[in-house]
Amino acid sequence: MIARLAGTLLERRPPNLLIDVGGVGYEVEAPMSVFDRLPANGQPCTLLIHQVIREDAHLLFGFISPSDRELFRSLLKISGVGPKVALAILSSVSAADFALMVESGDSQALTRLPGIGKKTAERLILEMKSRLDGLELGSGSSTGAGQSAGGERNASGEARAGLVALGYSPAEALKMIKGVGDDSASAEAMIRQALKNRMQR
Repeated sequence: MIARLAGTLLERRPPNLLIDVGGVGYEVEAPMSVFDRLPANGQPCTLLIHQVIREDAHLLFGFISPSDRELFRSLLKISGVGPKVALAILSSVSAADFALMVESGDSQALTRLPGIGKKTAERLILEMKSRLDGLELGSGSSTGAGQSAGGERNASGEARAGLVALGYSPAEALKMIKGVGDDSASAEAMIRQALKNRMQR
């Protein structure tokens, strides 16, 4: 199993990253909190990895902190929560805010996340409370280190594609991106703002 990757960051296209390790390119999916802390393209990059092996694919999910990876792994143990939904949760809210939702029993806030219906929200509240005790959850604040190097691409289209990859429908993604950011905003910034706006509704 792959547990860690250290190499050169080649490309970012939320929620996907491409990392070169010894001449081999690894595609890694990561929550938006990771993009906040990435170096520029072409710079060294190290990620903690959770590997999911399926019959049709080997999927890699990358994290900066051990606690975020442990939270991701804990989420996967909940019925109805797969890797894509777990990734969307960690992209939409910080680990600390998610813990607050669970501990306060705020099922309404949880159902604003993609792939989380009322029953799954109730399961998260019921089953995650005990799992959160063993995790050291940070605030999830941004360091501002990750600025997109892909300004020449259509940031709005890339942001919509990123939201679809996180589990939103194309129509939802289009609606969420409307009016978010300006022409100079990166796709990452637009996705973060769209997710923030969604959670505040």
